Amino acid sequence: MNQQLGKHFMKLIFGLKQSLSRGQRELITAASIAVCVLLLHSIGLLQSLELAALDQFFRLRSDEGIEERITIVAIDEASLDEVGSWPIPDRNIAQLLQKLNVHKPRAIGLDIYRNLLVEPGNQELRNAYKSISNLIGIELLANDKNANVLSPLGLNINQVGFNNVLYDPDGKVRRSLLYWHVNNQVHESFALKLALLYLTSEDITPTKAKSNPEYLQLGKAVFTRFEANDGAYVGADDRGYQILSNFPKPRCQSSSGEFCSFHQVSMRDVLADKVEENLIKDRIVLIGSTAPSLQDFVFIPYSSSLMGTAKPVPGIQLQAYFISELISAALGGRPLLKVWTNLVEYLWIFVWSYVGAATTWRIRHVTRSFFSILVSCFLLTLSAYLAFLSGWWIPIIPSLFTFGSSAIWMTSHIAHVQEEWKRSKEFLYHVINTIPDPIFVKNQKHQWIVLNEAYCRFIGYSNKLLIGKSDYDFFPKYEADVFRQHDDLVFRTQQPQENEEEFTNADGQTYQIATKRSLHKDSSGNFFLVGVMRDITKRKLMEEQLKRNADELFRSNNELKLKEDHLRYLAYHDTLTGLSNRKFFAEQLYDSLHWAQHHNLLLGLLFIDLDGFKQVNDTLGHERGDRLLITIAGRLSNSLRASDTVSRLGGDEFTVILRAIPNVQIAAKIAEKILISINKPIVLDGYAIRVSASIGISVYPYNSQDSETLIKQADAAMYRAKHLGKNRYEFA
Repeated sequence: MNQQLGKHFMKLIFGLKQSLSRGQRELITAASIAVCVLLLHSIGLLQSLELAALDQFFRLRSDEGIEERITIVAIDEASLDEVGSWPIPDRNIAQLLQKLNVHKPRAIGLDIYRNLLVEPGNQELRNAYKSISNLIGIELLANDKNANVLSPLGLNINQVGFNNVLYDPDGKVRRSLLYWHVNNQVHESFALKLALLYLTSEDITPTKAKSNPEYLQLGKAVFTRFEANDGAYVGADDRGYQILSNFPKPRCQSSSGEFCSFHQVSMRDVLADKVEENLIKDRIVLIGSTAPSLQDFVFIPYSSSLMGTAKPVPGIQLQAYFISELISAALGGRPLLKVWTNLVEYLWIFVWSYVGAATTWRIRHVTRSFFSILVSCFLLTLSAYLAFLSGWWIPIIPSLFTFGSSAIWMTSHIAHVQEEWKRSKEFLYHVINTIPDPIFVKNQKHQWIVLNEAYCRFIGYSNKLLIGKSDYDFFPKYEADVFRQHDDLVFRTQQPQENEEEFTNADGQTYQIATKRSLHKDSSGNFFLVGVMRDITKRKLMEEQLKRNADELFRSNNELKLKEDHLRYLAYHDTLTGLSNRKFFAEQLYDSLHWAQHHNLLLGLLFIDLDGFKQVNDTLGHERGDRLLITIAGRLSNSLRASDTVSRLGGDEFTVILRAIPNVQIAAKIAEKILISINKPIVLDGYAIRVSASIGISVYPYNSQDSETLIKQADAAMYRAKHLGKNRYEFA
């Protein structure tokens, strides 16, 4: 979108330059510079500079004095040495909390993770949690960078706040997170919970702001919610309810120059009862680490300086800053950091761009122009600083950029028009050379007039060799024909086009490329074709490989499915007769009984044993005996309903499951039908063979309600049929 905006704006400027008078050129220059800087700002190139300028404003601000409402209990190296271990045992933490609570602080903040048992003394710590209602612990909510750390064991969830910290790209903390929604549940920050505990005593509770119901109001302060592009930020993470932190200015009392904006006592002194009561009573007491060995430090605006190494502050001091800011804003109306709307910022930047262009154009003297630039930059910086003291963060770097750029532009134009053009062209080359994609510009004769370094590297020839030449001088004819065809289409339709093409470089290597062509017109009416290329060779190869892999995977899946179906068939079927085997019979009987129980129906079980089959095997051989079994299996299948199941258990033993029979007579009729079918002669290789069968029948639920008993009773009934003369059936 930024490229399209810049393209249309520059076309408009070139068209206006022909009709406007020379005295109005500063307006065009100011607008051009403002748009360029806004484009740079919109893609985040000025973000780090603007944040650094904000840090300097913080450091220039006068001291605000020591915060008398907050005391830090520091877990320093001496305290760790006395305790002798880390994490600190629960008993020591419990003792520390009890000793602090004796002096009646307004709130206690425990800024160390206690999500694990650290014996001894866990029960003492749990008792301390229950007895101190104004205690707030911490948890770490999971996000893109951190895993969650649970709240302290035994502490009421309403007494827990998250201590997630928002880091800017340079690693500093300039924002505070007040609320965060996780799984439709609102979580309050550690600092906010402590501030609310303190403010409750002042009859201040959180409400919706009258000016905007989506904003939080505490007392005299309305906390404007941070958005992703506020101030110098570009596309920042604005999840949760964030605010820009207006850090209080620390005042140093020691000769060492260390920060001392908050009263600080050591954990060791608290446990030894060496701390004065007035440092605890009616204050917010924060417990946290300051020991270098624990590495709980962050960088804030006060950490950096123009000279020297940046000095981080302990994490507990960062929380103190956040709490102090919230309380001071709610009680005393201390300014919070706010930003202008985008429209106001754009107007501000344009005004300074115009001031730079107009001042330089009217003075038209190098020395005087230089002096005026210095004075204007000072006034701009001073106005931004004064606005900062009032709680407004206004853009200083983009304004300085536009002011300086406009002044330099106009000075160059007045002094050397030709030199201005040269520098502009160099700037153009510099800009396009920062773009990693190959870029070319052609005139209406299809000759290259501008090429970036990426294009020259891609094709393998120098810029001097390529300028003024055409595609036919360096590419195979069939490729040059394609390029010419696509170029002509853009020249003819004056519409942007994107095409996939082949591109052979100087080494003879052929690439797959995607080229986006668009047409541009200068002030003289000349058309130029601009092309931006991308190498998509790897993507194409990957697409082909993915397609081959998908085809291979499809074939493999089909083969596996066929093998699986075959193995399943073998596992559940008799290889000789094709009937279901013993395993399938057992599973089917179990399922059929369950179905019959659910629908309150009868189920019949037939055990069938052939009479005289051994004699057939002994006289005619096993091969004919197998063929006899196959024939019997077919007759059994033809004698049953589709819902019935016939299985071969082995040898000459068969079973039949009769599902949903209305009465036992149906089972008897089916048994008679089976006997008649089996008794029919079977001709094998000219031998007429006649066999009979003995059938035992058991019926659910008359004989039994479990499969094992039904099987035993049907088997016993089958043997009784054999003893009673064979070729018959018997009920259990």
